Amino acid sequence: MNSCIVLLVLSVAVMALARPDEARYTDRYDNVNLDEILSNRRLLVPYVKCILDQGKCAPDDKELKEHIIEALENECGKCTETQKSGTRRVIGHLINHEDAYWRELTAKYDPQRKFTAKYEKELKEIKQ
Repeated sequence: MNSCIVLLVLSVAVMALARPDEARYTDRYDNVNLDEILSNRRLLVPYVKCILDQGKCAPDDKELKEHIIEALENECGKCTETQKSGTRRVIGHLINHEDAYWRELTAKYDPQRKFTAKYEKELKEIKQ
């Protein structure tokens, strides 16, 4: 389901379900078309609202949200390379094109800004 991967990516670090007996998150969502979701606010906004507890979530999405803090703290250490790349793309999109949602996500999941400031420094596009 596309919503699972988007929710995970938008959660600022996690892109899949964690399993305690595995060293990595599952890769079953690695082939989702992020460009389609990021280019369509009608698809994007419901995922952000779910992560912010402002909208409905699919059952899998609720479990995905449980891993946001862990992924932030360990720099997505359990993510596959595809997940790490996708996470950076989505975070960059939020920082540069969805500033209000980025601020809300940061306030909710990293209020002390210990982790998200790094992403902003690395992924902020220079506006001319």
